[in-house]
Amino acid sequence: MTSPTLDVFERHESAVRSYVRSFPDVFTTAKGHLVRSESGREYIDFFAGAGALNYGHNDDGMKAALLEYISGDGIAHALDMGTTAKARFLERFHEVLLAPRGLEHRVLFPGPTGTNAVETALKLARKVTGREKIVSFTNAFHGMTLGSLAVTGNSFKRGGAGLPLDNTVFMPFADFLDEGFDSLSYLERMLENGGSGMDLPAGVIVETVQGEGGINAASFGWLKRLNDLCARWDLPLIVDDIQAGCGRTGPFFSFEPAGIKPDIICLSKSLSGYGLPMALVLVRPDMDLFGPGEHNGTFRGNSMAFVTATEALRFWEDDTLTQDVLRKGEIVQEALEAMAAKHPDLKPDVRGRGLMRGLGLGAEGAANAVCAEAFKGGVIMETSGPASEVAKLLPPLTIPEAALRQGLDVMAKAVDTVAERIAKDQPAAA
Repeated sequence: MTSPTLDVFERHESAVRSYVRSFPDVFTTAKGHLVRSESGREYIDFFAGAGALNYGHNDDGMKAALLEYISGDGIAHALDMGTTAKARFLERFHEVLLAPRGLEHRVLFPGPTGTNAVETALKLARKVTGREKIVSFTNAFHGMTLGSLAVTGNSFKRGGAGLPLDNTVFMPFADFLDEGFDSLSYLERMLENGGSGMDLPAGVIVETVQGEGGINAASFGWLKRLNDLCARWDLPLIVDDIQAGCGRTGPFFSFEPAGIKPDIICLSKSLSGYGLPMALVLVRPDMDLFGPGEHNGTFRGNSMAFVTATEALRFWEDDTLTQDVLRKGEIVQEALEAMAAKHPDLKPDVRGRGLMRGLGLGAEGAANAVCAEAFKGGVIMETSGPASEVAKLLPPLTIPEAALRQGLDVMAKAVDTVAERIAKDQPAAA
């Protein structure tokens, strides 16, 4: 039975609303990996705010730090003025994350969303190189504003722009084409051949694991080769770590196991740790070329997000969380492989890395149906991919193992139900 409060959204909210349609309930409170509705029902969260709640809901440490800051009348809004909250964040971010990884990048604060970070990175790459076109990849998703949408592959999302989306060259991502096709050799051949029609671009933007594009994970070898190619051609490499970063795949930065140091790095989503809007762009020092005020934004000084983000850094003082994510990721991998093996008629394939995983289902509409059934069973999860063909899992990194397994059991039953339904709808063999 759905909540009568849902009628409020039907009467007053725009038709563009999306998640309330996928998860038809009215939520009131949340803690850790659990979300509760006004009816009192509990859901296991395999969605985590689309990756914005990697540490779960209402972490005690972050909540206490935030309440103390607010009760002390701490600065709430300051644009890019100096504040103690920002100073503490910058010092801790450098101490805990950048210095141990040998990253000398400067921290640029754009507007507080992922698409703001991407727009900033594209704009900066063009300023640094004096060139215009950006190389992006098939199935990429980088945001919904015009610049980031131009480097996004999804035709449905692009179609909402209402005007041409230019200055992008799309290349095959990792294993997008048949096995054996070398997408990076193809890119390099296009760059070096004067007859290819491809102008030297301003930079290359990539996700190490494509979140909205279908949980497509590039190999570390592919990423290393891309990094080397960019270095040879003097192309700034932009890694969009907005969804795959902040520990989602294990290490804080998803590109770390590839042994690369991107020129520009975009972060947002779980950066604040508490679901508060926050974004930053890490920039190689010699590329830090914006003049004062040349790029700005009214809400780039979200001090309350600085407070929770600083507290969230406690998770990265050692590799405990990284190892925990990798271990839980193997649990998810094994569970998804079991689902796939049980239902070959759904044309399944298991994708992802760490706690950014998905079950691709080739049977039309199956992934949507699995997520709907899982919701009925008390698990919140969404689909991914250009045709919503992947049932996607983004549980909080801190989810207890027992709860993770419980949620996977619900998902497995959902897959069973959908497989049975599809089998019944199939015509009998001649």
